[in-house]
Amino acid sequence: MNDWAPIAKEYDPLKAGSIDGTDEEPHDRAIWRAMLARYLPNKGVTGDPHLTLFVARLNLQTTEEKLKEVFSRYGDIRKIRLVRDLVTGFSKGYAFIEYKDERALLKAHRDANRLVIDQHETFVDFELERTLKGWIPRRLGGGFGGKKESGQLRFGGRDRPFRKPINLPNMKNDFCGEGSAQKRNWSREGARDWRTRDRDHERSRDKRWSERERSWAWGDSERERDSKEERSRERERKDRDR
Repeated sequence: MNDWAPIAKEYDPLKAGSIDGTDEEPHDRAIWRAMLARYLPNKGVTGDPHLTLFVARLNLQTTEEKLKEVFSRYGDIRKIRLVRDLVTGFSKGYAFIEYKDERALLKAHRDANRLVIDQHETFVDFELERTLKGWIPRRLGGGFGGKKESGQLRFGGRDRPFRKPINLPNMKNDFCGEGSAQKRNWSREGARDWRTRDRDHERSRDKRWSERERSWAWGDSERERDSKEERSRERERKDRDR
């Protein structure tokens, strides 16, 4: 708990798949894939990772010129890399923007998040591939993104930070019988009350059963008396007919 933070300082797929970073077992297949993945950052990427922004959820029609027009208002841009498909050449919806100084980077990180570009609300964060130890991209089961519908929620990033864990050590001790003597005495008294209630319940149940048996026996005697009277009436009717 002392080193806990809402934003992850080191990427762990198991913790990223947990709402508070305390899970000990993976709960979906994506986490298993990320834990088994052996990913190395792309060595072909150049530039300073500590001056680079990650911009996601872009409109597929957004171009480098549009990104430069929007993000240059925060400071001088050194390079823009819009990620495209190798086969089709279409945009994949995310880009990397490298600034010349840290002041412009921090300003864009603060003000450009959730900025609407070409009718799309963008997501802006620092580059994590080369700066966060142990980073696994989303295509291998990692990342911090995901949707509830896909069943792949990830926490620990800017978009979904970790929630504060809830510690309940005192309640655990009480349930295990390790609380104070006063609480243990209360539990013993409660046990005695339950025993007396059980005995009273059994007695009342026996009493009800005995009353039912009496009522059933009384009903049987009445039925026998009615049948005897009916048989005597039939005999008298036959005698008159003779």
